[in-house]
Amino acid sequence: MQALKNRTDIPTEFTWNLQTIFASNEDWERTFKSLQQCLPELESLQGTLAQSGEALLAVLQKRDEIYKQLEHLYVYASMRRDEDTTNSTYQGMADRAMQLYVQISTVASYIEPEILAIPEATFERFFKETPGLELYRQQLNDLSRKRGHVRSAEIEAVLAAAGEMAEAPGSIFTMIDNADLKLPVIKNEAGEEVELTKGNYLVFIRSTDRRVRKDAFEGLHGTFLKQRNTIASTLASQVRSDIFYARQRNYTSCLENALARYNIPVSVYDMLVDTVSEHIPLLNRYLKLRKRVLKLDEMHMYDLYVPIVEETKEEVSYQQARETVVAALAQLGEDYTTTLRQGFAQRWIDVYETPGKRGGAYSGGAYGTQPFILLNYQNNRDSMYTLAHELGHSMHSFYTRNYQPYQYGDYTIFVAEVASTLNEELLTEYLLKKTTDRALRLAILNHSLEGFRGTLFRQTMFAEFEQQIHNRAEQGEPLTADMLSALYHTLNEKYYGGETVIDELINVEWARIPHFYSSFYVYQYATGISAACALVQQILHEGKPAVDRYLRFLRSGSSDYSIDLLKKAGVDMTSPEPVRQALQLFESHLAQMEELL
Repeated sequence: MQALKNRTDIPTEFTWNLQTIFASNEDWERTFKSLQQCLPELESLQGTLAQSGEALLAVLQKRDEIYKQLEHLYVYASMRRDEDTTNSTYQGMADRAMQLYVQISTVASYIEPEILAIPEATFERFFKETPGLELYRQQLNDLSRKRGHVRSAEIEAVLAAAGEMAEAPGSIFTMIDNADLKLPVIKNEAGEEVELTKGNYLVFIRSTDRRVRKDAFEGLHGTFLKQRNTIASTLASQVRSDIFYARQRNYTSCLENALARYNIPVSVYDMLVDTVSEHIPLLNRYLKLRKRVLKLDEMHMYDLYVPIVEETKEEVSYQQARETVVAALAQLGEDYTTTLRQGFAQRWIDVYETPGKRGGAYSGGAYGTQPFILLNYQNNRDSMYTLAHELGHSMHSFYTRNYQPYQYGDYTIFVAEVASTLNEELLTEYLLKKTTDRALRLAILNHSLEGFRGTLFRQTMFAEFEQQIHNRAEQGEPLTADMLSALYHTLNEKYYGGETVIDELINVEWARIPHFYSSFYVYQYATGISAACALVQQILHEGKPAVDRYLRFLRSGSSDYSIDLLKKAGVDMTSPEPVRQALQLFESHLAQMEELL
C-alpha cells in the first residue's frame, strides 16, 4: 500500500515559513495575552466617538491596531492547524483566537452604531478639522450605506457575541471532512491497494481506467452518504444562522444580506444564473463530444473528469510547474515575475500532501505578513494550474498590502477570484501559443474546457443550489438530507442530464462541498472567470495599457467598491457581457477541439 510522506520527511524548502509571523508558540501566547489586556482600553472609549474628530480617529486607530494583531494570531494558529488537522494543540490555539475575535468584536460592537448616530454634516466638519481622519473616508462612506441595517449598540453587542455560535456549523463540518472521515482503500490501475484521500481522489477520478475512477467516485461519495444526515444538520444550521442575521439586519433575504456586504447588486447574481442557464445547450455540446471521444454508450458522473486525450498522462514536477507559470505570467511585466521568484525563495508555499493536512488549496496571510499558499501538489497539469491560481491570490495580496494602508489592505472575494483565474487563463494562452503539437494542444484545450465546466457551469449550479435552499428555508421548509439530495439531483439533471446518466450517489455531493459554509461565496468563481476572460483579452490585444490598468487594480485593495474597481480595470460586471465573453471563449476552445478531433 502506498503511504504519504510524514511532514518531517518533506524538505524545508517545500514548506511554508510560518515563523515569519511568530518565531514560536510562546511569542504567539505573549501577543494573545497582550491583546486581552487591550480590551478594557477599547471598552473605555465607548460613548466618546461623537465628541470630536480626534476622538473618532483615536477609536478607529485603536480598533485597527488590535485587529491587525488579532489577524496574525488567527492566521498563524489556523495554518499550523491545517498542517495537521489532528493536532490538538493548534486546534486549541485556533479556537482561542476565534474566541478572542468574538470577545473583541463584542467589545467593539459599539463603534458602528455610534458612528451612524453622528449626523453626516458633522462628519464633514470632522474631516476638515482632523486631517488623519480623511484616510477613513471610504470606510465611513461604506458604513453610512448600511445605516438601515445596523442596530443599536446593545443589539450589535448581542449579534457580535453570537458570532462564535455562527461559526459552529463550518467548524463541525471541517473536523468531519478533514479529521474524522476515513475514506476506503481502493485499487489503482496496477491493482495495488491505495488509501483514497481527497488529494489523490483528484488523480483517480481522472484515470483512464474506468474501473478506477468509478471505484474512487463510489468510495468518496459512499463515505459521505453514510454521514449525510449529520452533515445535512450542519448545513441546515448554517442556513438558519444566515436567516437569523439577515432578519436581524432588516434584509429581505439571505442573498441580499450576503451581497450587500460588498455592495454587489442582487441582479448580478440573478444575471449570472440566467445567462449560464441560457447556455446549457453549449455545455451539452461539449458533453456530447466527450461521450463520443470516450466511446461510451452511457456517460456517467464519474466519466466527467477523465481527460479525453491520452497525452495528459505526462507528469509535471513542481519545479517544472514553477518555471512554466513564471514564463506564462511574463505578460504581466518584470516586477510581477521577479516578485513571484522571491515568493518561491521566501517559502510562501506549503507544497505536498502529508497525513492529516487540510485538503485542497488556498492562499492565506494577513496585513504585515508575507503571502502563504497551502497546496497538496500532485505531479500533473491540474496541480500546475492550482499553483498559478493560488499565486494569483497571493500576488493580489502582496500588491494590495504593499500599496494600501491597513484600512484598505485587503480585497473582497468578488475581485479575488479575478486575479486567480486570470493567471489560469494566461497559462492556457501561453501553453497553446507555445506548441503546435496536436496531442498537446488537445490536452490543453481539454483542460481549458474542463476549467470552464468546473468554474463557470458547475459553480453557477452550486450558486443556484445555495439560492434555492436558502429560499426554501426562509419559507419555513426543513432542510433534510432527503430534500437536499432531491434538489441536488434536479439541478444535476438540468445541467448534465442531456448527455449524462445522473448516478444516484451524485445526489449526496452537496455534503462534501466546504464552500457551502461560506454562504453565497461560490458564485464569485463564475463571475471571476468571466471578468478574467475579458481582462486577458484586453492584456493580449492592448498590451501595456491593459497591463497597467490591471496592476492598478491589484494595488487597489478595498479602496473602492468591487464593481467600480473592475470598471476602472475595464470590465463591467453589472452587464451580462463578461459572462457571454467567457462563454464565447469556451465555445471557441470547444470548436478548436472538435476540429482537431
